[in-house]
Amino acid sequence: MALTFASALLWGVAHLAAERRKTGLALMFGHVAMLAGVLTLFTAYSANLLSLAVQPHWLVWLTVALVMIALAWTGVIVWSFVLVRPPSADTVGRFLTTTLTVALCALVLTPTVYAARLAYLSRDVVNTLFSTASSTPVMAQDPWNGASRVNFLLLGGDAAPGRPGVRTDSMTVASVDTETGATVLFGLPRNLQNVHFSDGPARARFPYGFTGDGPSTPGLLNEIYQFAEDNPDMVPGVAKGKRGATLLKQTISDILGIDVNYYALVDMKGFAEIIDAMGGVKVTIKEPIVYGRWREGLLPTGTRRLSGQEALWYGRSRTDSDDYVRMGRQKCLLNAVAKQADALTVLNSFEQLAAATKRAISTDLPQELLPAVVGLAQKVKDTKIRSLSFVPPLINTVYPDWSLIRHKVAEALKARPSPRTDASPAPDLDRPVNLDATCA
Repeated sequence: MALTFASALLWGVAHLAAERRKTGLALMFGHVAMLAGVLTLFTAYSANLLSLAVQPHWLVWLTVALVMIALAWTGVIVWSFVLVRPPSADTVGRFLTTTLTVALCALVLTPTVYAARLAYLSRDVVNTLFSTASSTPVMAQDPWNGASRVNFLLLGGDAAPGRPGVRTDSMTVASVDTETGATVLFGLPRNLQNVHFSDGPARARFPYGFTGDGPSTPGLLNEIYQFAEDNPDMVPGVAKGKRGATLLKQTISDILGIDVNYYALVDMKGFAEIIDAMGGVKVTIKEPIVYGRWREGLLPTGTRRLSGQEALWYGRSRTDSDDYVRMGRQKCLLNAVAKQADALTVLNSFEQLAAATKRAISTDLPQELLPAVVGLAQKVKDTKIRSLSFVPPLINTVYPDWSLIRHKVAEALKARPSPRTDASPAPDLDRPVNLDATCA
């Protein structure tokens, strides 16, 4: 039993005891070399491991390597047992050593099966969510093609029973410095009116600004996504399911005066599932938040961990408040999720996260860019996230001052962020109303 157990820890021990020295020494050398390789991978290349985890071909090779190592390991354990097992007459000894051997093999195979399962799920998520063709070539040396900032449009889709289509009630552009990860969030209110389109079919149809289609659609910014989906002539040549995001990206690019590079749309119900899979999200609530049409719920003040449903209400409730206060809470929620979604949390609930993510998210990020995005996300976690929302009294949502919006964006992107301190929250750049007063 001791020799079989020792051979599971260091290959070749049983072989040396059985006077098979050449085989034993070869097995020892192979085992030490394998362990050294694994240790090197997880130390010298630890920063690149997450990047490899979002590349399907690497996931396939990882799965193959894990299976081969596990099979070799169990093979050595069984081989060692066969060499040193008690004689057949020793029934008790045979039983004990056989039991130990089976347990050791299970100990090796179980984590391998789990790791292979994670690799399969990760590959499935990547292939489901992210396209394989990029509109612009992704260069390994500079995936951002010389850009100093990359801009992501983050959309929250508020689909609901009895309500046709999707309303993008939450619209935030995250502008990220590609060198430092310094991030500015630009919040756009859902009720922004008279939005002008770029030159093209949409502009020809609404030359004086988007006015919707009748009294049921008064022409708010949050209606553009579904309006484009329902009217193919607004974005000719774009496939169904991509029209809304395409037109909204173009429109918000014009509003802010910056190029919106990529988008991600999160269904609100799916967002709650993602939060639950993370084990909740911790936020500080400074003012009680009442929610529900009939005021059936209350989020009291204090620092607490919210469930998915509570986080959803935290980001959606307008009871006793308004759209603009809600926007501030949404930014707090995005910030909290970005800071708390660490690797251990992801691994502990990877299967639930994978399932919720596939149901809840759509995006135009290409697979080729994922390693760079993962690296950029790590930089973002180490910086202060600042925010600027275009809401009253800074911006009149009925008659917006488009020049002022673009001027404020330019100012915000020129500002140098101060070093991050955990003792204080990130202040907004220029905000007449303290939108983030409900969180820290």
